[in-house]
Amino acid sequence: MLDDIALFVHIAQCRSLSAAAQRLNLPPASVTRRLQRLEETLGVRLVHRSARKFSLTSEGEAYYAGLADVMQQAESTLQALNSDLHQLRGPLTAAAPTNASIGVLAPMWSGFLKSYPQIRLTLSLSNDNKDLVENRVDIALRFGAQSETGLYQKRVGRVATRLVASPGYLAAHGSPETLEDLSRHQLIWVSSLPHWSLTHIETRREETVYLSPDVGVDDITLARQLVADGHGIALLPVTETSADLLSGRLGFVLPSWTGQDRNAYLVWPTGRLLSARARCLRDHISDFMKADPVLQGGLPS
Repeated sequence: MLDDIALFVHIAQCRSLSAAAQRLNLPPASVTRRLQRLEETLGVRLVHRSARKFSLTSEGEAYYAGLADVMQQAESTLQALNSDLHQLRGPLTAAAPTNASIGVLAPMWSGFLKSYPQIRLTLSLSNDNKDLVENRVDIALRFGAQSETGLYQKRVGRVATRLVASPGYLAAHGSPETLEDLSRHQLIWVSSLPHWSLTHIETRREETVYLSPDVGVDDITLARQLVADGHGIALLPVTETSADLLSGRLGFVLPSWTGQDRNAYLVWPTGRLLSARARCLRDHISDFMKADPVLQGGLPS
């Protein structure tokens, strides 16, 4: 019905059914039929039909006076929204985890800003998953299982987790040779990995290690630093340990075992149309992560 009302407003403005059809690029017969349908729905006649003269009925004048400004404002708003959805300029709000964003993903954000200087990116960093609607976030990058309903999800990566320790710690305490040996070592627990689900790389045997840690933290970066300083063994994502593994500050512990993978997802609110800016960022993140083996479950080399 709203479409037919908008059509009637155009008819009144053009003072002609045929002129309205031409303006809207519609067949004249469709304009006539839809006007008749609107009149039947309202129960009034809106237009005096005459081959020589066009005029609105008194009811038509009343409806036009009441609806013209509203429909014009609605059409202007729709045109502005449609234009905004398709432009690679203007504001864009994204959310992402702090640790990865200031580490392995830092070149990704810098590359996006360089490639799209007319997009005004507001990047909200947090290791907690913020409510996207409440915080007006267009799109977010998250790691780990996503249980929140009401979100579209696109998996864009996968990060392996491995047991690591510093050479100094292993020299002082020895290297564990079995999972059972872990109970005799100092363990550092990270809240995002509440227990250690480990899989033997060759046999695919799975074991779960329930921890009685010596140290517990809720920040992966701090956990990595504590491990590098020789305070114990931790299960950490390789995105956080790559540089230290390559430099020799950290080494693998029980290298035949791997921890659970942490999947990476792009998420955005269900029912919300992604603007061209958000789609552009979505594709940029996806391409960047696909090109990095570490972000696809591999190990640093």
